[in-house]
Amino acid sequence: MYTQTDRRPGGADRRKWRWLLTGAAAALLTAGLYSCSLSKPVQAHVLGPTGANWTKVAGNDYSWRYSDLNQINTGNADRLQVAWTMSTGVLRGHEGQPLVINNRMYFETPYPNHVYAVDLSDKNHRVLWEFTPPPDPNAPPVACCDVVNRGVSYRNGMIYMTALDGMVYALNAANGRVIWSFKNAYPREGQTVTAAPQVFGDVVLVGVSGGEFGVRGYLTALNANTGKMMWRAYSEGPDNQLLMNPETTINSATGRPVGVDSSLKSWRGTEWKQGGGTTWGWYSYDPKLDLVYYGSGNPGTWNPSQRPGKNRWSMTIFARNLQTGEAKWVFQMTPHDGWDFDGVNEMVLFNDHVDGRTVPALAHFDRNGFMFVLNRVTGKPLLIEKYDPSVNWAYRWSIAQGKPIVDPKYMTKAGVNVKGICPAAQGDKDEQPSSYDPQTGLFYVPLNHLCMDYQAFAVKYKAGFPFVGAIVNMLPGPGGYRGRFIAINPETGKTQWAIHDEFQDWGGALTTAGGLAFYGTLKGDFRAVDVHTGKILYSFHCPSGIIGNPITYMHDGRQYVAVLSGVGGWAAIGMTNNLHKSTAGLGAVGLVANLHDYTQLGGTLMVFALPRA
Repeated sequence: MYTQTDRRPGGADRRKWRWLLTGAAAALLTAGLYSCSLSKPVQAHVLGPTGANWTKVAGNDYSWRYSDLNQINTGNADRLQVAWTMSTGVLRGHEGQPLVINNRMYFETPYPNHVYAVDLSDKNHRVLWEFTPPPDPNAPPVACCDVVNRGVSYRNGMIYMTALDGMVYALNAANGRVIWSFKNAYPREGQTVTAAPQVFGDVVLVGVSGGEFGVRGYLTALNANTGKMMWRAYSEGPDNQLLMNPETTINSATGRPVGVDSSLKSWRGTEWKQGGGTTWGWYSYDPKLDLVYYGSGNPGTWNPSQRPGKNRWSMTIFARNLQTGEAKWVFQMTPHDGWDFDGVNEMVLFNDHVDGRTVPALAHFDRNGFMFVLNRVTGKPLLIEKYDPSVNWAYRWSIAQGKPIVDPKYMTKAGVNVKGICPAAQGDKDEQPSSYDPQTGLFYVPLNHLCMDYQAFAVKYKAGFPFVGAIVNMLPGPGGYRGRFIAINPETGKTQWAIHDEFQDWGGALTTAGGLAFYGTLKGDFRAVDVHTGKILYSFHCPSGIIGNPITYMHDGRQYVAVLSGVGGWAAIGMTNNLHKSTAGLGAVGLVANLHDYTQLGGTLMVFALPRA
């Protein structure tokens, strides 16, 4: 049965699930939304800045993660202080962000996926309701990596959430009661859901995780009012399952239609059925074009010798019609991926300037270490550059040839331990989202800085069991540091400034009109940074490491910045699963073996503000 209470549970979730993979602007368009009390209109910030509320997962549909609030600014950020906190009751990785709708804050924890509604008008920040779905014990053992969740969404008095076991729920925002539910994944098949459901117009988009279990990726569109499935688009397989038209869907790397059976022809036999390409990242939407943008993940298995071909359409940026799901164009970033360079990172929509012209563009910082700037109407590449000079698996990405020029020295193959590949499987950037600041025209990006040794081997598929086929050992990148936070120009590909951090910067970024960028470190330091210079103006050491994404909002005339503290995710899977072998957790454990010297497990909502006058 569903669990609903008027207060949060007292005890922490102490179950130790172990996953032992030792080898393995344009015009501001607004729509009238209503708060839980159905009394005050709430603006859904589709394109522009967020205003007083934070109603969208990424601030707006363009995934800017930018706010026009400026009460907190470069002149007073050093005076920030903790305004209030709340324990989440869960000891796993907190990879999401809260929402704020008028006087209420909503957020979700990792498994067992508590959703809380908090009264911001109450001085004690009383929990108005809590919803916990029925836990499925089959889900945590097949969750790669960690039992994380990336947040809830809101529309017209409804809160949308996903549970690790693949259930999608629409809740009444006033009281937490279930309005509808939908089953989107099956853990016994290796499928889970860690992505936030994202709402665009009347459509809820939900992805799937499980590429390391041979899950074939798909994106599901649900009617936001009823929960009825509108369409489902797979990443690999026959054209009718990919929702591709061979004559009109464009392969924008070549500028030509994809042709008949474009995916099937790129796989040997029926290997596409375990093809990976899962969709557990973030989604963006252009309402003028009615196109949704997202990326697909790594192909299965991690052993590229076992799946010859380009393995389309894993590792791909998709542009799909929101109403029908039909793909307008596709762009494969890493054909025949041999490094686990998942392509699920966010697509940020912005206006680029090319040869004196304004071009509707999309920017994507891929795990493979390349920044892709594409025309979001056609998918045509405008700029593709390395954003970390240590990247060595490819010499460059050739726009003329429509593919990366791979250095054969770093191409992985079965039975060979290929050493010194940069970046590592965690990528130069994983799911931690960037922020676009329309004032500076720059992107602010939290990054990894890692290399790896990678030995592929043959593996057999069995539903619900790991389908990895590689032993990976990750190492700090050149210079010895493992994280970076950078400001980068999307028109030139040049980094303006960079902050080096000891561990991966696994939390997301936020920028504001106050000239600030906010982000957290794996050690737990939450920072406010000058967007122009990179100077750290404020830093506070939180109770646990930060892999969540900051937001900002106004309440009662005061600006607040909120972030979820709670170390975990793939970056800290050794801590959450009590693993010690350096190659455990798909090679992640040895990389941060001393992280426990700086932080410990524990979920806490942290909220910051300036002192009251």
